Amino acid sequence: MSEKFDELVKIIEILRSEKGCPWDRVQTHDTLKRYLLEEAYELIEAIENKDSKAMKEELGDLLLQIVFHSEIAKQNSNFDINDVIQTIIQKMIRRHPHVFAEADFKTPEEVLAQWDERKKEEGKLHESILDGIPLALPALLRAYKIQSRVSKVGFDWDNAQGVVEKIKEEVKEVEEAIACQEKNRIEEEIGDLLFSIVNLARFLKIDPEAALRKTNRKFEKRFKKLEKIAKQKGKNLKDMTLQEMDSLWNEIKKTT
Repeated sequence: MSEKFDELVKIIEILRSEKGCPWDRVQTHDTLKRYLLEEAYELIEAIENKDSKAMKEELGDLLLQIVFHSEIAKQNSNFDINDVIQTIIQKMIRRHPHVFAEADFKTPEEVLAQWDERKKEEGKLHESILDGIPLALPALLRAYKIQSRVSKVGFDWDNAQGVVEKIKEEVKEVEEAIACQEKNRIEEEIGDLLFSIVNLARFLKIDPEAALRKTNRKFEKRFKKLEKIAKQKGKNLKDMTLQEMDSLWNEIKKTT
């Protein structure tokens, strides 16, 4: 395994060299950011599709990004891939004293509490419990993390019904904002509604990102079938009435 990894590192070194690839040579941490996100999401898709072959490929693409960023840092005299690996080795050992030292934790909750304590010792936890949540996170995920953090100090609902009632309240406020035709207020109220829906998902231990991705795929599957059926009937969706499309849609929903 070490030989293969070293070979990958060497390939990136060559691609970044004067005799390497013109595109690879000019890349920076900033220009590669979007690829890092894309590869991560493609890996998530492969995992959710339970596609082992795709997972293998996407993990490789993600590993490539890590090695690529490390090579850029090396050329900038900041750090190299060995520093990256050593840093994570030290962190994992330090944050798992119940495995690598004599600490004894029996439950996942005890392990997570210890993890937070170690992060605090490392200076990773700041003055506010909300500090350190990356602004660049997808909005749903960031909302989830914010809500999870504040729940740790008891700022939370007693039960799911309380969150449901809050959602109903937010829906009413959205309707009022729409009636007033105030775009800024509508945006704010829709944001509040989304935040509350994420909170319900968190309370019920549902990943809102995963839930929404699943719904997106379900909708896409149904709509593609709608397009196919319309084509088989010799019709174009643009020429169909909403009532016609809705009738077909309801039939499709019964089978998917």
